[in-house]
This record gives sequence, C-alpha cells and structure tokens, in this order.
Amino acid sequence: MECISVFDMLKIGIGPSSSHTLGPWRAAERWLKELQEDELFDRVSSVRVRIYGSLSLTGKGHATDLAIMMGLTGADPEYVPIENIAPTVQEIRDRKKIMLDGKREVPFDPATAIEFKREFLPVHANGMEFEAILEDGTSEMERYYSIGGGFVVKEERVNAKKKIAVFRTFPFPVEKGTELLEYCKQEQKPISDIVLENERSLRDDETIDKEIKRIWDTMLECMYIGCHTEGNLPGGLNVRRRAFDTYQKLKSDVPYETPQEWLEGIRHTEVKFRQILKWVSCFALSVNEVNASLGRVVTAPTNGSAGVIPAVLMYYLVIENHNAGFEHIKRFLLVAGEIGSIFKKGATISAAMGGCQAEIGVSSAMAAGALTELLGGTPEQVLIAAEIAMEHHLGLTCDPIGGLVQVPCIERNSMGAIKAINAAELALDADPKNTKVPLDKVVNTMWETAKDMSSKYKETSEGGLAVGVFLSDC
Repeated sequence: MECISVFDMLKIGIGPSSSHTLGPWRAAERWLKELQEDELFDRVSSVRVRIYGSLSLTGKGHATDLAIMMGLTGADPEYVPIENIAPTVQEIRDRKKIMLDGKREVPFDPATAIEFKREFLPVHANGMEFEAILEDGTSEMERYYSIGGGFVVKEERVNAKKKIAVFRTFPFPVEKGTELLEYCKQEQKPISDIVLENERSLRDDETIDKEIKRIWDTMLECMYIGCHTEGNLPGGLNVRRRAFDTYQKLKSDVPYETPQEWLEGIRHTEVKFRQILKWVSCFALSVNEVNASLGRVVTAPTNGSAGVIPAVLMYYLVIENHNAGFEHIKRFLLVAGEIGSIFKKGATISAAMGGCQAEIGVSSAMAAGALTELLGGTPEQVLIAAEIAMEHHLGLTCDPIGGLVQVPCIERNSMGAIKAINAAELALDADPKNTKVPLDKVVNTMWETAKDMSSKYKETSEGGLAVGVFLSDC
C-alpha cells in the first residue's frame, strides 16, 4: 500500500501551480540528479525540454517554462529567494546559456530549447521529456509526469508500479476511510493521533513539530503578505488584488509588526456573521493572490487550492478558539493531510486529470474534516464532513482564463473554505448511523466523474470560462 506522509501532501513551493510549476521544477532537479548518478552530467553539451498535453496548453500562464529553467539551475523552490527568480530567468534569456545545477554552463535559448506540444502523452495529461545531448553527439532522454500536488513520477515507474517494492511501511496503513475508522476504533484514538503514529515511523517528534511549524509559518506569512499587498496581478488579465481592499475594511486599530502579532490582533475584531464570511474569504483570497504572483505557498493539496486550508485554520484560531496554539494547528494539519492522501490514492488531486473538483473539492474536504476534529467531532463525523464538502464540489471543472491561475481559481478558494466550514457544522450535528454517502463512495464517485469529464474542462483552457471570456475583454 502506498504510504503518503502529511509532508507529501503539504509541500512548500513556488506558485502558481503545483502540477504545472512545482512538478516540472522538481522534475528538472530530479533529472539532473539522475544524470549525475549515471555519470553523464559532465558530458552534457546541451539540453532540450518538451512539454505535452495540459502542461503545454496552459504552460505559459502557469509559468511552466520559468519553473523548468529554475529547476535546471538547481534552485530549490522551498528556499530560493522569490526576488531572485525574475532576474535569473531574464539572464538565461539574454545570454542564451544556463548553468546546470549551478555547475555546468551549456547553451540554452528558452525560445527553442523548451517546446510546447499540444498532443498528450500516455498515462497522464501532464507529461514532459528532458533530453541531454552529450559531447559525442549521442543523447539521453527521460520522460516524467507531474501528477498533481507537486508529485512527479517517471514513465517506467508508472508502467512497473505493481513490481516496485514499498520502501516504507506505516504502522497504520490507510487506503480508505473505513480502514482509518477501524484503526481509530481499535486504538481508541482520534484521527490525528493515528496519523501522528504513522509520521513517527518516518521521523522523530522534534522533526515533525519543526516541519509542521514551518508549514504553518509559510501559510501565515502568505496570508499576511496577501493582505498587505495591493495592485494588479501579473499575466495580462489585469485582475486587481482584492484581499488588500477587503482587509482595509475589516482591520482593527490593534498595532502589529509580525504575522503572529497580526493574528492576535484579528482575534480582537468584530465577529458578526458577515464579518466572519469576509475574514474567511479574505484569508483564502490572500493566499491565492500570492500564489498567482509566483509567491511561496504550501500545496494543500495543490497550489491552485492552497488558500482553503489556511483560511479555515485561521477561522478556527481567530474566531472559534482564541486560546488555540501549536497543538491545535498540528492536529488540524495531520487530519487534513490524511484526508488528502485518501483522495490521492482513490482518485486524483490533479486538475489535469479530474478538473477543479480534484483541487478545490479535495482541499475543502481536507479542511472540513480537520476543522471537525478540532471542534470536538468524532472520527466518524470527521469523515462525514469531508464527504459533504466533496459531494458539493463534484463535477467542478478547471477552465482558467488565459491559462492563468487567477479567474476563476482565486475566488474558488474562498468558496471552498466557506463550504468546508458549513460541512463541518453539518457533520457535527449528524448521527453517523444515518449517513447515506460514506467518504469512500464519494471518492470513487469523484474519480468516475473525472473519467467522464471532457478533456477541455481539465486544465486545458479549451472550454468553459477560458473560451467564454477573452483576454482582449480584460
């Protein structure tokens, strides 16, 4: 059984897309590493990259070409200074050369070295090929697929999946919701404790806490930046940032200098129903405006849906429980990660394969389940909440205008966050004995819906709003 860690589901990376930006970035890094392992790196005279399918159709809008160039330089998306990206890419374009992994300079003109091909490769809609031309004139080519959430696989790995050994085993391996509930019942523990035991089989408690804190700090900083940055988003749609304007209307006079002080200040603001809706929307919008600007976000489970989980967690911290601290944040993210992994194993978290239901729908389900545990829900109610949230995202298409992760993507995070909170409340009032649709059924239904969905609604910008609204109208 595939063992997916919380830290696999919640990755730190650069926007605007986990599958179209972070995935290709990681694929380029991985390819260079494999060239070095095979002792071919020092013989490379030039490189070419071919991008296929959904990656090609929306690649420019998703900054796929920029991500590949950055990956080829060896820059790490978790740590590279954001301000270094634009000048690095510009230098490559101007000089028509690239320093592979920061070690070997070769000719590289992005206009010709990166090819965008409309045809789809087998296995997955997000295919790419990296080719190294060696000094003796021979070439070495590898094919990779970006399968959503920053996950990358090689074609031979996909084709030989059943033959590959499992390199790690959890004490509580989970593929379906029913198995997770059985462990909770058997151990008399909440979901977060079961997930924590699995994480402990991979790393010690100090590392777990350190990494969870790093994830949360990135989320909080992302919301902070988004709420304090005004103007229009890049890309040509001239979309105005809305989180800043909304925040200006909501903020109190409490002074602050850091993101944490900012959070504490929000806890003292007005909490009428309309203000709560606006705060949640503001948090979600802020994250995805940062994402759309090639900022640093946490895939949750993807970049396009990165705003839902931080927004719902902030809702809990600033509205529901002013005394909440790191342990609550930890439990929330552990539960969210586990729910996301169930969807990944049973369906997909790639919009190129399943439409936006695979991104916003999954993120909403993750947030709904996590919030339910923090609000005192049973493990059964946690999965009910996740099911409700996904049930009401089934069939959601991915049709980004201009191939940009802006319209309708940013607003959808706000809607997904609100649905998650509502789903949690419905679940808390529900008796599991009366449940008609278990989580596993909705996971399977989502996958069947994804397979039936026309490809033009799967992150290709060939249908829906992407053809109903023209760049010239913006």
